[in-house]
Amino acid sequence: MAVVFTQRELDIMAVLWERGASTVAEVRAALPVEVSHNTVATLLGILESKGHVGHTEERRAFRYHAVTAREEAGRSAFQRLVDTVFGGSAEAMLLHFVRDRRLTRAELERIRGALDDRLESKSGNGREKGE
Repeated sequence: MAVVFTQRELDIMAVLWERGASTVAEVRAALPVEVSHNTVATLLGILESKGHVGHTEERRAFRYHAVTAREEAGRSAFQRLVDTVFGGSAEAMLLHFVRDRRLTRAELERIRGALDDRLESKSGNGREKGE
């Protein structure tokens, strides 16, 4: 199932991924934009009901933690970007990124290395090994 976050939910998840377990006040203080305490509490409740966040009780406050991993959310966001902006073509997205972004030589070499590794993992029939 695809992981889909609103922008505000993603901001909150980013705080939990970076800081780890946090109270509503701690999440609010770490957000890049001003958001009310009640809004943050409501959004954390929504994220918890969706299964992306859990909490433990700490004295009189809840300490929230991410249940959904950043990598899982990244895969889902990447797929949505490819589908919606690049018509389902990961190749078009990658080519756009490499051509339009000012990547350093070191970054381009790491990308080349990842591509070389990916190509080497393909068997002669065009399918990945182990499929």
